[in-house]
Amino acid sequence: MEQILEIIGTIVGLVYLWLEYRASIYLWIAGIIMPAIYIFVYYDAGLYADFGINIYYLGAAVYGWMMWKYGSFVRRKLHLRTEEEQELPITRMPLRYYLPLGIVFVVTFIGIAWILIEFTNSNVPWLDSFTTALSIVGMWMLARKYVEQWWAWIVVDVVSAGLYVYKGLDFTAGLYALYTIIAIFGYFKWKKMMEEVIND
Repeated sequence: MEQILEIIGTIVGLVYLWLEYRASIYLWIAGIIMPAIYIFVYYDAGLYADFGINIYYLGAAVYGWMMWKYGSFVRRKLHLRTEEEQELPITRMPLRYYLPLGIVFVVTFIGIAWILIEFTNSNVPWLDSFTTALSIVGMWMLARKYVEQWWAWIVVDVVSAGLYVYKGLDFTAGLYALYTIIAIFGYFKWKKMMEEVIND
């Protein structure tokens, strides 16, 4: 059953990745389905931090949908006053967010690692907590449609691919290896889309 769920989650993950690459708001629908599946996969595999982050992903997907659909306050800040601009535009992340996000990452990383070491039987607490903490930051950046969100996902995907090979989740490891490649292209795709909007 776990392998079937893993395969389904991989398929949904590919759809999610394609939609994210295209900066389509419908990625958030896949973003609700995928974590609902992986909650069971990660729990059975003993990846408790990843299990927990998928609960976070469910809520973040709703937040992301609302931000992308109704991010009018961001458009006002950017002086994008055209009525036809309905969705949140792709932008660079303001420098003022780097330090707070860095602090959130470090505190979350250490906190999750401590919980895993003290209260679970996880044999990969540091790697599990690292990818989880960075995913929390990356998901927030994605919800705000910052082009730099791809940087976080490239690192998460590389580390996760190796971690899932170690845990025997071969389909998921393959998915994250593909994620790594697409994330690199995704960064340049979003950057180009952002520049086209600015130049119009």
